[in-house]
Amino acid sequence: MLILECPYCGVEAEETELHADGEAHLKRFGPGSSDDDFEGYMFRRENPKGVHFERWRHVNGCGKYFHAARCTATLEVFGTYSAQTLEPPKDLQDKISAKRPGWTWRDLKGEG
Repeated sequence: MLILECPYCGVEAEETELHADGEAHLKRFGPGSSDDDFEGYMFRRENPKGVHFERWRHVNGCGKYFHAARCTATLEVFGTYSAQTLEPPKDLQDKISAKRPGWTWRDLKGEG
């Protein structure tokens, strides 16, 4: 079972108290976007074996959304952070790199 710490209220919660909401750091497209942009947003997702960044909601607590970095193969949680970020914090990326030498994070800037 996953245990994640909500970065807002500081509660360590089991995954049953949270709601997984898919991949983090997606660029969302609104009215007037191209069909290709909207199709990319709706259907293109990462599904790695290894480090993954996910969006979660603390439904049985403060109710806020946050992001979590974890390994999909081992369920190791590297950390959680505010959902109001465009990319994982540098200190979290450094922490993951120290544990997983050679790991790289894809460049999400400009992708849909």
